[in-house]
Amino acid sequence: MQQPGILACVGTGMMLGGHISPRARHHIEHADVVFVAVSDPLVELWIQQMNPDVRSLQPLYAEGKSRRDTYREMVDLLLAEVRAGKHVCGAFYGHPGVFAMAPHRAVAQARAEGFEAVMEPGVSAEDCLYADLGIDPGSYGCQHFEASQFMLYQRRIDPSAYLILWQVGLAGDRSLKVYASSSEQRQLLVDLLAQDYPLDHQVIVYEAVTLALQTPRMQHIALGDLASTDLSLHTTLVVPPSRPMQPNHALQQAMSRLQHVANAAA
Repeated sequence: MQQPGILACVGTGMMLGGHISPRARHHIEHADVVFVAVSDPLVELWIQQMNPDVRSLQPLYAEGKSRRDTYREMVDLLLAEVRAGKHVCGAFYGHPGVFAMAPHRAVAQARAEGFEAVMEPGVSAEDCLYADLGIDPGSYGCQHFEASQFMLYQRRIDPSAYLILWQVGLAGDRSLKVYASSSEQRQLLVDLLAQDYPLDHQVIVYEAVTLALQTPRMQHIALGDLASTDLSLHTTLVVPPSRPMQPNHALQQAMSRLQHVANAAA
């Protein structure tokens, strides 16, 4: 009798060999087939040392091809092997649940068809960002948006907290067919941010490293210079707070009254 298929989508982390969890490694080593979607060919070669059947998903990407089509093809490849009764592992760059549409869809589809499916986290670019830039999200708060989504919808932002915009190198692109937006499209983002931040406000262009000998990109620029700055697919924009947090006096007083009542009852 054929064994039921299993799907595990795991994260390889950002840095080669340094960020993968024991559980993710176990899935890679014990899978019948491993599909790999990572940004660095060295990472792919490293994964090939863990399993004899490793298949790259990178050739599915192509200039001028919608990434929606690429993600759908990835899911189809993963699920075809799961339906064939295999233990399938999808190994994805960073965290498989962070800015990664295919793993979420594959896990959901596998579960909908009655298969066992799990997702194992990996160290993400967000984790590296906090460490490299020395940001504690608990100090002032952090707001996270995908850059183009932030532009397309009306979002309320708080300039007293950090604003983190992901995939800023694609800001303004709606086609999902290119890997860099134009300076004119990025200027639209600058104009939008200028409604809440001065153009001379210092922002940080950030890129995490994938190899231990590399250094992260932590470039400080004025917001007004963003459109002309060289940005890549993996660039993240960090906008530090531009104003102090404003006390909520009414709520503070209400909390004090509650504390006073509790102290009196004790």
